[in-house]
Amino acid sequence: MPSFVITEKCDGCKGGDKTACMYICPNDLMVLEPNEMKAYNQEPDACWECFSCIKICPNQAIECRGYSDFVPMGASLVPMMGTEDIMWTCKFRNGVIKRFKFPIRTTPEGQANAYLGEKGNDLDSGLCFTCEKDGLELVKPLELA
Repeated sequence: MPSFVITEKCDGCKGGDKTACMYICPNDLMVLEPNEMKAYNQEPDACWECFSCIKICPNQAIECRGYSDFVPMGASLVPMMGTEDIMWTCKFRNGVIKRFKFPIRTTPEGQANAYLGEKGNDLDSGLCFTCEKDGLELVKPLELA
């Protein structure tokens, strides 16, 4: 689901011509309303749903609706970034709040190796459940001569 800004929490990253969410959005959808100095998603239908803006917002002013396969309709999600993980807070329509913690990937860029049978395979890390590995056969793409 596309992200949306809670205007009461947004302070436009305290002035300036570019907010953190504008800087990080890969599709340039987040813009700053010049009169109120509040960010907003100018075209929610074009949102890639990468959640980058949600994760970078210093005021937790950007939220999204979760996918129905893991949160029911109407629940909102807000992340809290830590140094080693992301704590997602899920607020349900009935007021119940649940939190889920996920580790942040620490593999250096360009170093991920998901091919089975090779030393240092990321799938052999403790972050995968056994059921996720069962039947998984990743094959290297053919190299063209």
